[in-house]
Amino acid sequence: MTTTCDKSSCSSAKAASCPSAKDGTCGSPQAALAVQDMVIKSSLAKIKHKILVMSGKGGVGKSTVSVNLALALARRGHRVGLMDVDLHGPDICRMLGLSDRLSDKKLEGGLVPPMRYGDNLKVISLEYMMENRDDAIIWRGPLKIQAIRQFIADMDWGELDYLVIDAPPGTGDEPLTVASTIKDAKAVVVTTPQDVALADVRKSINFCKHVKMAVLGVVENMSGFVCPHCNKQVDIFKTGGGEKIAAEFSVPFLGRIPVDPRVVAAGDSGQPFLAGAEQEEAEAVRAFAEVVDRVERLTDESGQGGEGASA
Repeated sequence: MTTTCDKSSCSSAKAASCPSAKDGTCGSPQAALAVQDMVIKSSLAKIKHKILVMSGKGGVGKSTVSVNLALALARRGHRVGLMDVDLHGPDICRMLGLSDRLSDKKLEGGLVPPMRYGDNLKVISLEYMMENRDDAIIWRGPLKIQAIRQFIADMDWGELDYLVIDAPPGTGDEPLTVASTIKDAKAVVVTTPQDVALADVRKSINFCKHVKMAVLGVVENMSGFVCPHCNKQVDIFKTGGGEKIAAEFSVPFLGRIPVDPRVVAAGDSGQPFLAGAEQEEAEAVRAFAEVVDRVERLTDESGQGGEGASA
């Protein structure tokens, strides 16, 4: 998966325009980086909409939103990629029940084939490349930055309508690398309603302002719980905080998703619940469908390469 720029690669189609080929410095790190930049640009040009799903803190259901958003869009007929850049805690493979290993795959044309989930969803995660998925990833910033760049440059994404990117909590190397590498990415910020989570969401939106990333909208997850016995709603983590933050920063509010124990069970079993058409009677599924409706509408309005909602 490592991108290099030697004499043979410079003669290939992928590196045909290596800027250092003529002066004999083709093997330098700078030349390899320049080639990778061109490959990244070419790969991203084939993807209409890029969505970074992020949160200011852990435990808000960000990966659940990422997985179900990607799957729901795929089930609506869109060509979708799901890229897991939570390198220290990758969960996407398990949540989708994917057990593929890169070591069992054949590389075609020098590109890595992503995992497939159904006909319309391509998936990449660091777990795909690990022999033992329980091994700890002990990496500093430069390795993480290079891994994310290679996720874009070396994967056979092809033509996509959406690339959904699941980021780790916070505003560190991973979301910063996405922001600097994918200039037209837009953020979906996930929060729970309580004040502690909302304080961290402010940091996430201010991060987007700082790196000039448009905010597609805010999702309030774990917003209320409907008791299965009495049908009364209980606001375990309060409610309405996400909408309040969205109004405060003048960004779209995408919707509230209530707590449903079946979401947890589905994630553990590798069978996502929120995007399941067979569960349409569930309040959480109906609420999430409205979130996906708004994502489709906002991305359609912004168009390819558009500015979208400003942070």
